[in-house]
Amino acid sequence: MQIDDIGYNHRHEKDFYIDRPNGVEDWLMLVIKSPAVYRDGGVEFHIPANVLIIYTPSTPQYYSADKAEYFDDWMHFVPNDEEIQLMESLGIRTNSPIELSESTSISAIVRNMCYEHYSSNPHKETLADLYFRILLYKISEKSANKQNPAKSSGSIYFDKLLWIRDSIYRWPSRDYTINDMAKELSLSRSRFQHLYSETFGTSVTKDIITSRLNKAAELLTTTNMPVKDIALYIGYGHNTSYFVKLFGNVHGMSPGQYRKKNSAETNVSSSQDNT
Repeated sequence: MQIDDIGYNHRHEKDFYIDRPNGVEDWLMLVIKSPAVYRDGGVEFHIPANVLIIYTPSTPQYYSADKAEYFDDWMHFVPNDEEIQLMESLGIRTNSPIELSESTSISAIVRNMCYEHYSSNPHKETLADLYFRILLYKISEKSANKQNPAKSSGSIYFDKLLWIRDSIYRWPSRDYTINDMAKELSLSRSRFQHLYSETFGTSVTKDIITSRLNKAAELLTTTNMPVKDIALYIGYGHNTSYFVKLFGNVHGMSPGQYRKKNSAETNVSSSQDNT
């Protein structure tokens, strides 16, 4: 597959909209992470967060914020014949919204594809092909789970848990406490932690750490912020040494080493207006 342009976790103001009556020449995939407005045949629909749309070439496109900030991932691409056949075999429809049980795992794949696309990695095209196939299988899984909620949750708390997890990854710098999150669901601390792990296959603490370190990696490669300011920004206060230790455990190198290795390879901010 060919990636023409790609963006991860972009934020737009509440007056944001895209209106392309004649579509575009390539394919466009959107991972919409906030409530939005979608237009089809001149009729507008209000769609929830965690919706995916794949536009085929020359298909009219209209989508906008829904009276609040708008967040999405996006990719302009050209799939090959085998990938189109895979989409069809997985039942992934085009040119209409696909509701997902959650978008975090799909967004994580887009993030990896984004970093590879803007890197100087000699194998980035091969990696893009592999990531794209994984992405298609994950879309199929998450759309099936949305259609059959019992498969993905079996819990009356699923929607609220999903919102909490989405918030953790959308706003990693917030001061999250397990007690506050448990209180929001009127659950005990231990019951909340059990339900969260049962639903998502990971602990809430691990998700908080992962979201913060993902944001730190992004800031290290796209800004000149000092490491101590990044630690403060993502919620570790003035405990820079703790942040450095966590970062090293995950990435196998210090934040400074990571910045030196990746800053020349990654620059996604310059394409934000190409959604």
